Amino acid sequence: MFRIVKGDTVQVISGSEKGNRGKVIELTKDKNKVKVQGLNMVKRHVKPSQSNPEGGIIEKEAFLHISNVMIVDPKSDKPTRIGAGYDKDGKKVRVAQVSKEQLD
Repeated sequence: MFRIVKGDTVQVISGSEKGNRGKVIELTKDKNKVKVQGLNMVKRHVKPSQSNPEGGIIEKEAFLHISNVMIVDPKSDKPTRIGAGYDKDGKKVRVAQVSKEQLD
């Protein structure tokens, strides 16, 4: 089970994008990488096709390793580690370590 899921707000903690925040838009479980909206932008040369008749150079997000991002605590607005806890029904949920707030 990953501690970060699609839709979470994360902060980059190392690399050229350090300190920037964004929302997770894609996750690859086999390679342990995340794609964050608006961060780690790369340029790709694209051949003309039916979906993109112009072709040319496009800018899109590249993957970051999951160890280089931390989830942002919704209550304190700081990066936090994530632990496991249980709700009233006994279901396992993610818990922010800074504020002890449930994330699920």
